[in-house]
Amino acid sequence: MLDILEILDKYNNKPIALYGLGTETERFLSQLGNGISIVGLLDGFKEDGEIYGYPIIPIMETVAKGVSLIIVVARPGSCKAIAKRIGAFCTQNGIALFDVRGKDLLEASNVSFDFENVKGESRQKLCDMIEIAQVVSFDIFDTLVTRKVISYTDIFELMDIRLRDIGIIIPDFPRLRLYSEKKLSQMSAPKLTDIYKFVLKKSGGNFISADELASMEWELDLSTMMAREDVCEIFRKTIADEKKVVITTDSYYTLSQIKTIFDRLGLDKPDEIFVSCEYKTSKMQTLFDILRDRYCGKRLLHVGDDEIADIEKASGYGFDTYRIYSGADLYDSLGGLGLENEIRTLSDRIKAGMFISNIFNSPFWFEEDARRLFINASTQVGYLFCGPMITDFVLWMKQKAKEQGYGQILFCARDGYLPGKLYRNASPDTKSVYFLSSRMTAIRAGMQDNKDIEYVDSMKYFGTPEESLKMRFGISAKDISKIERQKEILLKAGIQREKYKKYIEKLDIQDAQIGIFDFVAKGTTQMYLQKLFRQHMKGFYFLQLEPEFMVDKGLDIEPFYSDEEKNVSAIFDNYYILETMLTSPYSQMEEFDENGDPVFADETRSEKDIKVLDQAQAGITDYFEEYMRLTPESVRIENKMLDEKLMALINQIQIKDEDFMALQIEDPFFGRMTAIADVIG
Repeated sequence: MLDILEILDKYNNKPIALYGLGTETERFLSQLGNGISIVGLLDGFKEDGEIYGYPIIPIMETVAKGVSLIIVVARPGSCKAIAKRIGAFCTQNGIALFDVRGKDLLEASNVSFDFENVKGESRQKLCDMIEIAQVVSFDIFDTLVTRKVISYTDIFELMDIRLRDIGIIIPDFPRLRLYSEKKLSQMSAPKLTDIYKFVLKKSGGNFISADELASMEWELDLSTMMAREDVCEIFRKTIADEKKVVITTDSYYTLSQIKTIFDRLGLDKPDEIFVSCEYKTSKMQTLFDILRDRYCGKRLLHVGDDEIADIEKASGYGFDTYRIYSGADLYDSLGGLGLENEIRTLSDRIKAGMFISNIFNSPFWFEEDARRLFINASTQVGYLFCGPMITDFVLWMKQKAKEQGYGQILFCARDGYLPGKLYRNASPDTKSVYFLSSRMTAIRAGMQDNKDIEYVDSMKYFGTPEESLKMRFGISAKDISKIERQKEILLKAGIQREKYKKYIEKLDIQDAQIGIFDFVAKGTTQMYLQKLFRQHMKGFYFLQLEPEFMVDKGLDIEPFYSDEEKNVSAIFDNYYILETMLTSPYSQMEEFDENGDPVFADETRSEKDIKVLDQAQAGITDYFEEYMRLTPESVRIENKMLDEKLMALINQIQIKDEDFMALQIEDPFFGRMTAIADVIG
């Protein structure tokens, strides 16, 4: 990365534009504005007028003015968003785009899975600095608290949707909301109500007050917040050690609201809270003056995430400083883990925000030399890698069933255990039935002639013929002839059909078409179950294997992944892992007894295995519920490419849960056992 002075020297005497109208731009102009050819200032909202002695121009005008360089004068997180907004335009018109720190915003970031090239301090270093400090000041946002969105500006888009849902339409609301905050922050540090008074003034008012708007945004924003536990642990310990602890933060939330955040997240109250909107001044203005004067002569340590406002500015007052990397900073330092090109919609940004706030919740990645990205628990495996794909699949299935009039769905054991629970959450009006079945159960009841037997035998079994006969058909026999074998299978099938029907009669299934869930399958289970039902049965699958072999079977199947999609996707590399994550903690179904009650196989998994799967499923459930809570229904857009990228990270990010890595993937129908460690990697 070049120094900004080197960049300015390189473009000496060439037309330059600055992007940003905030106080950072005013500061840049006062320090570096002389001697460079600035033809105008750019902004995401305002395109005319004048500020700081320069005209505000629209982005399109930079071409006519011959601009060869745009410098984005903003904080790192904002620079990234601005680069997304105007990067394609700059590339198309040959305009260089750098941030104020000298980073080329058009340069593709290298994806990495370790922090070897990131300069950061350890947890112990922070503890040592706290030990010698007399007063410790903590920032809040992105330090003690993070949000489950990529940027706080995503809250504005969520606000816009909520307002539209109640009939309040403020044109171009997200941009106007951000502009209003920036405009008022040039002179002072506004409260949220002040910002919304300005919004209403600029938009001509609406059927809602500034107080109501501020309250709505506050509640929405609060619902996205979560504690950064490792930092909060140090914060709590510092208070417990009776060290003087204060909060110094830039925020449009009032002192009372800041205290509510602490209550909601279970944080102890500090000795004092210096919040910018209460003092009408920010850290970049005079908030640190107030802090210094309050603790004059004391050795003061400030802990925060912003390298300018929290580190550079605080250092200028003689404070010791410790930088906490935000989740977004850590994510960016690893090149966005290769996800950036797939993040397009608000739904995607919420998914990515949930991922970032979880895996980068702790900033302390600088303890060991390797500094490799890792996770500790199977709960995270479910949440981070499996949750996004399973969520999109369940919501797809809900939509398809609704469109096609399927009001009752059978979720076949055992793969239907977790998807069925999630589906009931998403579609409570649908009759969702956890249907005791398995490929073996359906086959044992579905054999009607020798062609059926030949079809099953065509699927290779990794074991002896006797083992296959026992496992697939439930018949124990040695040295049995082919004819006797066929007779035994068909005789047992007839008996099992009647027993299976007794079970089905207990389920109160309506005399209407039935949807049936299977995760990854050819359609064998559905084919034989259809023989037990009068109603039409449609399969909603995650993935259908070898559909060409089932075209003559008369099955109605619609997979989440079409044949064309699966052939060009990476889903085949990882669906085995998903399938393992979904399975029930209960034993495999084999057949039914005389009363239509289930007969289960002996459990082959250990209690430890089942506990690990329970934890992984808890992670998937947490993800699903959070996504449903955070994402309005109108913007829930499936993105399989992003889901695949997130899932593929399971092969790159180290999993330190030894119990999870010791799992075996069972497939009793084929007689196979595969170590999950052999699938991951």
